[in-house]
Amino acid sequence: MKVKLARDLLKANDVLAGGLRDRLGELGLLAVNLIGSPGSGKTTLLERTIGGLGARRVAVVEGDVATTLDAQRIERTGAAVVQVNTDGACHLDANMVTDAVTDLALEGVDYLFIENVGNLVCPAAWDLGEDLKVVVSSVAEGDEKPAKYPRVFREAQACVLNKTDLIPHVEFDAQRFTTEVRRLNPEAEVFLLSAREGSGIDKWLTWLETRLAAKRATR
Repeated sequence: MKVKLARDLLKANDVLAGGLRDRLGELGLLAVNLIGSPGSGKTTLLERTIGGLGARRVAVVEGDVATTLDAQRIERTGAAVVQVNTDGACHLDANMVTDAVTDLALEGVDYLFIENVGNLVCPAAWDLGEDLKVVVSSVAEGDEKPAKYPRVFREAQACVLNKTDLIPHVEFDAQRFTTEVRRLNPEAEVFLLSAREGSGIDKWLTWLETRLAAKRATR
């Protein structure tokens, strides 16, 4: 019965996600689901990304167990933001995101970023109506994360390895990390960058712009 319940919940979620994806598609914006462990630097990456996108209009759904701390940081960038607190749940779902976007004026928005709850397991299974899943990992977490949490790396369209400025100071094998990502997902883009320092961010921004252009070209 528990397996059936889980399948029913996921099926209902997928229906909601599909409806949201259609709605966002009509608006011509690119929706990006950021998944990563607590402390991987998702919010810092978002701050740097919003700044780097310049005149592009950005909206953000911030997912967390509690507090509005991340939303406050994003608000200071000038982007429209809604905080979703899950009160203990380890992931966002399509219903939460659908409710959240009703509080955002999405007409004319170019990018919708959804910062998921810090976790590499639960969020991987839940479709949020996004165009892209992006997994964010950091040097501080160790180079074995793709091997230990294969599903999220396998399903993501891109992997951001953040905090590369720490490589000289910790035991981290970047080659091992990228090789394992490529083994799991040969099609995924891999970006090595430091959101704090800004190094490597240009390739990430160019990729986002390319994906936005590709989506709009099919409308």
